[in-house]
Amino acid sequence: MLEELRISSLGVIEESVLELGPGFTAITGETGAGKTMVVTALGLLLGGRADSGAVRTGATSARVEGLVRSDSPALAAAVDAVGGEVEDGRLVLARQISAEGRSRAFAGGAALPVSALAALADPLVAVHGQSDQHRLLRPAAQRDALDSFAGAKALKLRARFGERYAALRATEAELADVVESARERAREADLLRFGLGEVEEVDPQPGEEVALAAEESRLGFADTLRAAAEQARECLSAEDGGPDALGTVSAARKLLDGVREHDPDAAGLADRLAEISYLLSDVAADVASYASGLDTDPARLAAVSERRAALVALTRKYGETIEDVLAWSEHSAVRLLELDNTDERIVELRDQRDGIRGELATLGADLTAARTKAATALGRLVTGELGSLAMPHATLTVTVSQGEDAHGLPVGDRTLRFGPTGLDDVELLLAANRGAEPRPLGKGASGGELSRVMLGVEVALAATDPVPTFVFDEVDAGVGGKAAVEVGRRLAMLARHAQVLVVTHLPQVAAFADRHVVVVKSDDGTVTSSGLTVLDDEARVRELSRMLAGQEDSDTAMAHAEELLAAAQVTRAAD
Repeated sequence: MLEELRISSLGVIEESVLELGPGFTAITGETGAGKTMVVTALGLLLGGRADSGAVRTGATSARVEGLVRSDSPALAAAVDAVGGEVEDGRLVLARQISAEGRSRAFAGGAALPVSALAALADPLVAVHGQSDQHRLLRPAAQRDALDSFAGAKALKLRARFGERYAALRATEAELADVVESARERAREADLLRFGLGEVEEVDPQPGEEVALAAEESRLGFADTLRAAAEQARECLSAEDGGPDALGTVSAARKLLDGVREHDPDAAGLADRLAEISYLLSDVAADVASYASGLDTDPARLAAVSERRAALVALTRKYGETIEDVLAWSEHSAVRLLELDNTDERIVELRDQRDGIRGELATLGADLTAARTKAATALGRLVTGELGSLAMPHATLTVTVSQGEDAHGLPVGDRTLRFGPTGLDDVELLLAANRGAEPRPLGKGASGGELSRVMLGVEVALAATDPVPTFVFDEVDAGVGGKAAVEVGRRLAMLARHAQVLVVTHLPQVAAFADRHVVVVKSDDGTVTSSGLTVLDDEARVRELSRMLAGQEDSDTAMAHAEELLAAAQVTRAAD
């Protein structure tokens, strides 16, 4: 609910504060007093188009602030998302327009784009004025209103349809991604399969590379190794009786052994030389064995070299070492298994998609049936309201239609276009006169007629599609007498469910208000802080007298005003 509206330097309004309450508030005043500026200020506060011409002459900028009371968690979250804050259930919205045309918007103390301000305020206030956009002229709003009017069953079907629609889009996106990448995945699978075949053919073993390198070196230098070993053996133990290490050590041992009885030290040295002789004999035998074991095997050398070349080829492609190649092979085998399952995933996703489309077709048909039934009832109800609002021959029709789409959902013998809210296009059509062709609301009525149609629609939807605050600007244009009484009566009925602000010229309408505000210009043509006044009972009678007869001091007019107020109260009590 809008609790306070503060306006400065906007049009004829210099500085003024309007405190508002629940229920029906009527705003009246002389022609040109600035009543419509109040609606203009609300329009700016709701993100409407800024006009620098509305800035008061001589002022650098105009500013409008609105204090909104709301306990809506969704509103608090939306304000928090733009950096603002709702304090104690109250939100301050503001709009400032410079004389140069610059516009700034604020919500909860945070600056934000005007479009974001409009998005925040749209669920809070519905403005119906001859120059303002009407909420219910938007197709989406008309569909939302019909669904709310249709009741819980339709809303549940719509919510379920929305959930499955989101699931369908997610499934289709994944399917497109899998199909789109199928070719790339096939190429990857072929590469992996080829690589795994190469590794499997070579069958490398851990540590094999090091062992083969040693064997290749030994085979490649077999003759050189054998010659060196045989010469070493000759140095240790010559076969032709020539000088060698073993003979030299043996001679030294015999010399010392011959004098062992004369000196224990000489005996010890003789024993150590004996040990060296034994060791030299063993080494000479091992060297001889090593030399005899060195074979020149060209076939084995070729085989080892070929095997090493195959291993090097693998390490060039798949890893720095054979261990790395084996790790790549293990990982690639798992990846290949995943890639080979792509076709199965495509089939699975297609089955899932077809299943969801079937569910959507059933849900959509059920939702269409619920909407169609509610559309008939809503049209009949609003048409009845229009008869009492000086439009006795007007007929409102709510159409529920579907469009064909080759890629849509199969429903019966048709293939229907669909979206997140179902299969249907909902449109409110008005035939303003008997025999007239029904036309969309924005084209089928004049400004005054449209305001009354909107009043009738809002009254019909009040209990099912609540908006916290309604603003009507001259909803009574072109009506008078009993029709004006009916307009006031319906505004009062709407005010049972929401806050209603009405700019009016008709005393029959103002008499139904819970609160009466009068706009008065000062002598210099401006509206100051005292120019927006909430009237007490006595002042209200005088204002109604002025509206009735243009003579606020006439006893007759005041008597009529009192009678009008009393009749309105009786009517409200009876409704």
